[in-house]
Amino acid sequence: MTLANTLLIIASLMVLISVLQPLARRLNLPNAVVLAFVGVMIGLAASYILHTQRTTGMETAAELILGVPITSEGFIYIFLPALLFQSALMIDTRRMLEDAVPIFILAVIAVLVSTGVIGLALFWTSGMTLVVCLMVGAVVATTDPAAVVAIFRDLGAPGRLTRLVEGESLLNDATAIVLFTVLLEILMTGVEPSVLSAVEMFLIALIGGAAFGFVGARLAMALLPLMRGHVAAELTLSIAVPYLLFVVGESYLNISGVVAVVVAGLVVGTVGRNRLKPASWQFLEQIWDQLAFLSGSLIFVLAALVVPHLLLGVEWVDVLLVGVIVVAALVARGVVLYGLMPLVNPLRLGKQISNAYKFVIWWGGLRGAVTLALALALTENARVDTEVQRFVAILATGFVLFSLLVGGTTLRPLIRLLQIDRLSPRDQALRGQILELALTSVLETVSETAKRYDMDETVVKDAMRTYRSHAADIADREGGLDDAVSERDRLMIGLVAMIGHERDLIEENGEAGVISSAIMERLLASTEEMADATRSDGRLGYLRTAAKRLRFDRAFRLGHFLHRQVGFDWLLERCVADRIERLIVNRIVLEELQRYDIGKLKAMFGSRQSEILSEILSIRMTAVVNGLDALKLQYPEYAEAIERRFLGQLALRLESKEYDDLRDEALIGPELYGTLKRELTAARETVSRRPKLDLGLNTHLLVEQFPMFKTLDEREREKICGLLRSRLVLPGERLIKRGDRGGTVYFISSGAVEVSTERAGFKLGRGEVFGEMAVLTGERRQADVTALGYCQLLVLEEADFRRMLASNPLIRTRIDAVVEERRQVNLGAKPDQGADGGDPIGADLSATNA
Repeated sequence: MTLANTLLIIASLMVLISVLQPLARRLNLPNAVVLAFVGVMIGLAASYILHTQRTTGMETAAELILGVPITSEGFIYIFLPALLFQSALMIDTRRMLEDAVPIFILAVIAVLVSTGVIGLALFWTSGMTLVVCLMVGAVVATTDPAAVVAIFRDLGAPGRLTRLVEGESLLNDATAIVLFTVLLEILMTGVEPSVLSAVEMFLIALIGGAAFGFVGARLAMALLPLMRGHVAAELTLSIAVPYLLFVVGESYLNISGVVAVVVAGLVVGTVGRNRLKPASWQFLEQIWDQLAFLSGSLIFVLAALVVPHLLLGVEWVDVLLVGVIVVAALVARGVVLYGLMPLVNPLRLGKQISNAYKFVIWWGGLRGAVTLALALALTENARVDTEVQRFVAILATGFVLFSLLVGGTTLRPLIRLLQIDRLSPRDQALRGQILELALTSVLETVSETAKRYDMDETVVKDAMRTYRSHAADIADREGGLDDAVSERDRLMIGLVAMIGHERDLIEENGEAGVISSAIMERLLASTEEMADATRSDGRLGYLRTAAKRLRFDRAFRLGHFLHRQVGFDWLLERCVADRIERLIVNRIVLEELQRYDIGKLKAMFGSRQSEILSEILSIRMTAVVNGLDALKLQYPEYAEAIERRFLGQLALRLESKEYDDLRDEALIGPELYGTLKRELTAARETVSRRPKLDLGLNTHLLVEQFPMFKTLDEREREKICGLLRSRLVLPGERLIKRGDRGGTVYFISSGAVEVSTERAGFKLGRGEVFGEMAVLTGERRQADVTALGYCQLLVLEEADFRRMLASNPLIRTRIDAVVEERRQVNLGAKPDQGADGGDPIGADLSATNA
């Protein structure tokens, strides 16, 4: 067949697909079921035309339809990566992880059990070898979620049920294809490996594919900054990733390309959703939705066209064997759902799945295009015996037709019968409250609009009669919110609503370029974690996650460790700069949240809950302001530079909006608009550059500024600089522990520490020294010393400290006086605490024994 004819058939099928989609909705049937049915009918008609003795004039068209050069390899390599990647891309990975164990049982354990049960049932009834029968089991073990998920969404089925089915279908395709590949290798070579060898082959393909997909996706995400926000480039990269991973994994590394694509989709969906600008991610989602729709529809139609070919020579015994497969598949699925799944909750491996959910999952395991593609792959393999090809093709195709035409058409009534589509009492009460508020708002707005346009009041009443009647019915019919929703649940819903608004604010600022993509990614990831914690633990989970956002993360601690141990400051500088920017953005977002109109929340849940929400926001704001103030005290100029940068980016965003409005109002033409936008882009690149942070740890500068060393001449200060090390100390960091042996002396260049002895506790500030007494006396430390905020210290080890005293008699004299005074403190005298800005030498000499 020529390329032109191939394109003609594909384009014609796409027209058919576009017509059948609205028809499927009108018939209230899943799109996949209608596509499969019509595809089979077209294939039957084309086969009849070619094989009948009558001349119909349609022979050429029939030859074109049945001669489409799409093989099983074409199905798998062209369509499968797109379908798998899109499904994984759109899944909420964080929510799916809540059901990780149940999904693993459905996707891996269930596939193995189904393959074994179906294989043994066929082995006992068909007379074929066990390997062939197990291969049939592996081929029909894959589930297709398209029809099931479409029904779920139409009926408003619970989100958890949809996630379970989608998660199962993603991973069980991978498991079944890997199992099929292993069994096909055994069948072609004729060598039956040991059980351990077969398991090893299976695990290498599965784990190797997962690792390859993870690494490939992370590398792709690392390339995103090079795209510089160009949407077309980001989309192109996202399309290339699944095909690269699939082809390389399957053809060159001998690992599962299916698993690699699924894992890559999950990683890209998790990371990219927060790393890309919201508009870019939305565009990417829309394009991938369309690609997946086209791929899924074409693979269904094209696979359905070959069904008559696969069913050639079918006999009544084959129909009976299909019945055996149906019964065995249902039994195997029932064993997993009702035998293994109930163990999840007692073992605390996940949440319990209700019996209604189990029944829908049991009956809703529909098979589809992947099963047909695997069966077709076997019929095209010349190394497989013809009888085996026929056996697998007929049974797999018959089972697919049964699952789609029987299971797909009865699933919707089953869901309604089990009342899974019904709202919970809590959601029903919320629905009534929301509808009542919405309708009341609509009535008020319409009345105000009518008054503004001087419309007759009678007309308004007539127009709004339906709304008033509906509002009154809701008020009478729906139960009270207080009875149906507990205070804890109401507070949780309010917090989740605020988290959603917080996410919107972060995305809005990120989209406008007001905050950097890296900061936006971190904040959005933290917001998702906060939402998950709130749903599970309510207010405590919300506050715990909010506090975690302010703690030093692993990168910060690693940077501080490298700074403290080897004097490597680059990572710490970056982390401190990130923290300042993140805290500034946090403060701005929280201020916006505090101005957030919680009138609707108050109307829904009551004044008590709205007051609690305001208190929680105040707690968060206080913590953020305290953290930011601590950094501002240490790096005031840098904090001001970040705020100036924020305001500059905000100004550019507002300027861009002004140009957009002028263009929309046709006040400026496209040429001028393009020029203005290009100028804005250039200005944005300049403003968006983050200033470099100087940690202020230049030892020479700190020594020159330290009061005790100011009286020394330049040569003596230079010697001391060679002995001292600068160090940045974090808030809450314990510098000295009571009872330890002393080997270090500290000079406070900036910041403050708290000294706690058995007798008293007080603070030391800039220009003071601590830790010297234990070094000089050889006694153990007599106090705990903890940093109150960010501190810049000059650190001197014992040998260097003694060397400095030996070469600087003046400093030795002062230190001796300090030691004597501190002995008096230990005897019970009240110390002169000193203060920032006081006499520096006196402050030095007032420190307690540390």
